[in-house]
Parts: sequence; C-alpha cells; structure tokens
Amino acid sequence: MMSFTSSTRSVPTTSAVPRHVAIIMDGNGRWANNRSLPRFAGHHRGVETVRATVKTCLECGIEYLTLFAFSSENWRRPQEEVKLLMQLFLRALKHEVKKLDRNGVCLRVVGDLSRFEPELQALIRASEQRTAHNSRLVLTIAANYGGRWDILQAVRRMLNSNPEKSDGWDESDLAPYLAMSYAPEPDLFIRTGGEQRISNFLLWQLAYSELYFTEVLWPEFDALAFEAALASYRQRERRFGRTSEQLSAGSLPAVSLTDTRIDA
Repeated sequence: MMSFTSSTRSVPTTSAVPRHVAIIMDGNGRWANNRSLPRFAGHHRGVETVRATVKTCLECGIEYLTLFAFSSENWRRPQEEVKLLMQLFLRALKHEVKKLDRNGVCLRVVGDLSRFEPELQALIRASEQRTAHNSRLVLTIAANYGGRWDILQAVRRMLNSNPEKSDGWDESDLAPYLAMSYAPEPDLFIRTGGEQRISNFLLWQLAYSELYFTEVLWPEFDALAFEAALASYRQRERRFGRTSEQLSAGSLPAVSLTDTRIDA
C-alpha cells in the first residue's frame, strides 16, 4: 500500500507550483441567494466551477486536486437539499467521467460511502475503475468525509491489521490507512466564500499546508481567482520547522525526524 512521507517526519520537495491543492468549495447557497435563486441553482453552477478548476490544474501541471464536496456534518442540512445534492452528484458522475478519462484524470472518492444509495456507490466504484489508469491529474472528491472520521477509521484499521503489536506506534504505522494515503499532503489549501476555518477537512494532512482564504464565492472562483491563490502560494516561505537563514543558505538535505527525541 503506497504512502507518502509526512511533512512532520521529513522535509518535502517544494516548487513554485503546488503539487497538491485542496479546496473547500464554499458559497454556492449565498451565490444563489444573492440572485434570488433557489440554493440548488448555486450547487449546479458550482459544478461548472469544478470543471473549470480541473482544467486549470491540468494546464498548470498540478498533480493532485482534492475537493470537499459533502462533509459528514452536511447531513444536518434540510432533507430536500441533501436529496438534491445526492442527485447532482449522481448526475455529475454520469456526465463527467467520460471527459475526465479522456483528459487523463484519475478520479478517487474518499469518505464513508456506506450512507449513500446503492446506485451511487456502484457508480462511484465504476468511475474509479474506469479512470484508475490515468496519471495526469488525480481528482479526489471528499464525500461524507470528516477529518476526525478519517483518523479514527485509520486507527481502527491499523490496530486490526496489527493485533500482535501493543506499543511503539508512529506515523508510518498509521499513514497507510488514512483515506488519502495515495496522495502527498496538500501544499495549498483554499477555502472560498469568506469563512476562515478548515471545518473538519483533512485534519491530519493539512499540518504544513499553506492556507488561503478568499471572499470569492465558489461559483465565481474562476481562473483569475485561482491564479490569485497560486500567486499567494508563490510568495510563501515554506520552512517546515527550519529558519529563514537556513533556506537562504541554499538547498539542505531532507532530515528525517523519525528518531528525534527531546531531552527534559
């Protein structure tokens, strides 16, 4: 089972273009309300923004894009809205997977899928299988996902897979069981819509991600808005625990923190 090294254990390679971008797509409902439209119109418009964002990632050479589509807390929304969201998800899969496959995009869906209707679960599995061979971009949709759920399910699976081990656990033991063990940690996290919180999204994986918050509502998050986020990222100094002086001195070898100890 493939697992990328944690940024708290070694210093990852970075570049001007983030390898992995994770986005909370917020503001669909407010976009619709501002236009006296039903909230669902905002969600429908948001699908178009997803399509445009995928296109931008392909053009920029971003390798991983993760979108928070439906959180484990979103079940608290009005039942009618949840029903419409599920229908939109189903319809989007049916209409978009062929295009994703044609453009070399590998689709992954992470989260507790057991609450979804059997038809949707089957379509998710079929879509993942159809695009599994692609490597130009890995598009992950987080659906019925929560960061705390992810950590708990990973711990349970880790313990069940290693019943003979009682202590001495470290990050390398847990990492393969996280929902996104196949992807490097996000370099850049974006949240649209003006809110400034991560809302139980990728709690483990965002430890050293650069955070970018924008007032732009998701249906209006176009290529220019995305470029503003990327421009902000390019201005960040990614130290991973090191000093600015160390960075200015030149390239340093990645130092493993596996055996680091702190003396009292």
